[in-house]
Amino acid sequence: MRIKKTLTTLLQYGFFFGLAAALLYWQYGKLTEEDKAQIAVAFTQVNVRLWLAIPVVLVGFLSHYFRALRWKLLLKPLQLTPRTFNITLAVLIGYLVNLLLPRMGEVARCSILAKYENEPVDKIVGTIVAERSFDMICLMIITLITYLVQMEVANNYIASQSAQLHLSGKAIIGLVVVLVVLAGLVVFVYRRSRSTKLGAIIKGLGEGIVSIFKMKNWGLFLLYTALIWFCYLSLIVIGYKAIVATEHLGWTEALSVLVFGSVGMIATPGGIGAYPIAVQGVLTSLYDINKNFALAYGWISWLAQTLTILVLGILSLVLLPLYNSKK
Repeated sequence: MRIKKTLTTLLQYGFFFGLAAALLYWQYGKLTEEDKAQIAVAFTQVNVRLWLAIPVVLVGFLSHYFRALRWKLLLKPLQLTPRTFNITLAVLIGYLVNLLLPRMGEVARCSILAKYENEPVDKIVGTIVAERSFDMICLMIITLITYLVQMEVANNYIASQSAQLHLSGKAIIGLVVVLVVLAGLVVFVYRRSRSTKLGAIIKGLGEGIVSIFKMKNWGLFLLYTALIWFCYLSLIVIGYKAIVATEHLGWTEALSVLVFGSVGMIATPGGIGAYPIAVQGVLTSLYDINKNFALAYGWISWLAQTLTILVLGILSLVLLPLYNSKK
């Protein structure tokens, strides 16, 4: 029995290490030849302080940990009390899944938590909708703060980029109309089928969404939110110190990269290609950083974030079944 158990364990670890290698190959395969050449230049022609990868992984983990603690607060009004360890691992695995299947990470972390904590998945999904909506509001607030703090340089950058903006006012209005129509359709379906299983799912989803208004620990929720965004800013500042050309930049300049880099992350799966270009545009246009060094910083920052998610996500896949084995 002991030999069989050892063999099973070895096979499990072999599978997860193989999965890690496959994910790395998958990410590498999605890079264009130009992307690969730019990454090579970033590490061969730019003096990179690789030891800073250690604080990047630590701060990256903390951002996910604070997100897990905040998510737990959203679940509490629904009488859902999952263990913090499971929530944290579910969050990490969700980000890992997003690298493969964009926007499916939220579904994955809900499913994982529902499975290991035996909780209703519909209510959990509702809390994710509430969380993401709140994050979008936070990003808009940070964008406003960034503009007020750096009004002059921001105006110059927006003016230089206005001709390249593809998102027009009509597109925004169209998006709002689509969301309103979808919301009305959901309400219509629920009223027609509230006594069915579909109605129960829609009700659970709605309860999850409004959980943010039923919280009693709003102060703690806002604290965790502030810590999450502080970690994001810290990652950018640490990245600045990795290259001599950007080491003089600080927290104010990090705000701009955070705002425009977030747009790059949304524009393409995992921000691949778009994130480095967005960061390059900000650093070159706003702070006169050489375009080659700016692009190198963008790729190094993207690689650091992606590898952190890969390492922590794979580790979570290993730890999750081990931690819950007795249960």
